[in-house]
Amino acid sequence: MTSPKHVPADVPGLSIGILGGSGPQGGGLGLRFAQAGHLVLIGSRSTERGEEAAAKLAGPGLRIEGADNATVAARADVVIVAVPWDGHRETLESLRGPLTGKIVIDCVNPMGFDKGGAFALPVPEGSAAQQAAAVLPESTVVGAFHHVSAVLLADETVESIDTDILVLGDDRAATDLVAALAERIPGMRGIYAGKLRNAGQVEALTANLISINRRYKAHAGLRVTDV
Repeated sequence: MTSPKHVPADVPGLSIGILGGSGPQGGGLGLRFAQAGHLVLIGSRSTERGEEAAAKLAGPGLRIEGADNATVAARADVVIVAVPWDGHRETLESLRGPLTGKIVIDCVNPMGFDKGGAFALPVPEGSAAQQAAAVLPESTVVGAFHHVSAVLLADETVESIDTDILVLGDDRAATDLVAALAERIPGMRGIYAGKLRNAGQVEALTANLISINRRYKAHAGLRVTDV
């Protein structure tokens, strides 16, 4: 891991790239960051799909552009990984060059589904975030945004996303920056939750939240008390 480079100290001025921005989680985060005033770059496997996804999110005063994943990885100050788990490693391996020296925020949850509901999948490296760190040794990987409801993110009538964002990583400056970035979205609070080696249980907890949501017909998030 290298220290993050070329990242402006001014958090509101950061441009944010989203790999997998055509999906519900990535698109929802992109919408919220654009509403917070950021330039958001929506990435997909092709330029056409990226541009289509950006057009769906566009609105008055929002700066949202679409492109292929490689272009987004190269242009953005900070990059969020929101791709499907089954394409996680392959996507990041193909983008190792343009992601060099950048903060990469991984929000992927390796999960499977069967008749019993959602369950966490084993990951050889320990977690999706740790896999990202292994694949991107010249980037600074931070785990965050695992437990945010895509439904709430996409619902523009919801003005505040009331949830804490657990932030994990091995670089203090990077985790502080990501926590501050989370707080650009109304209602969110960034909470440091440990080193990247602790990302596995945070990712796996998403399966529990899905069970809660199904039982109670909710869009549950997390709040950390006494902090």
